[in-house]
Amino acid sequence: MIQRVTAPALFPPPGHSHVSVLEAGTKLALLAGSVPLDAGGKLVGEGDPPRQAERVIVSLREQLRSVGSDLEHVLATESGEPAVLSGVWEAVQASGLDAGPHSPTLVGVVCLAYTGQLVEITATAVAPEGARV
Repeated sequence: MIQRVTAPALFPPPGHSHVSVLEAGTKLALLAGSVPLDAGGKLVGEGDPPRQAERVIVSLREQLRSVGSDLEHVLATESGEPAVLSGVWEAVQASGLDAGPHSPTLVGVVCLAYTGQLVEITATAVAPEGARV
């Protein structure tokens, strides 16, 4: 069974949900790319990769919370725009996202969705037993 969830505290993504949860024994949450937009859809940290990374991680946490999970349940991540990865890595380390049972992977991409966007993080996480979805 697949459930699709849009985190109420985040700007709604166009044409898709923030998180898809697959329940097959363990609930697996496949998160859409977390982007540096505030709840009103305004880009945060234009030209500032570390600031964008911080906002992306706030959004990532909101996506996870929307399905009863959090950063400690993240199994895998991917992120980035090639020229800004070192600044992004510092924000990832400061958030604790790198302390989970996985090692985040920063991957450069050619194009991101929003004008001025430099950072995006996708994640796969476990929605713990008893988590609301």
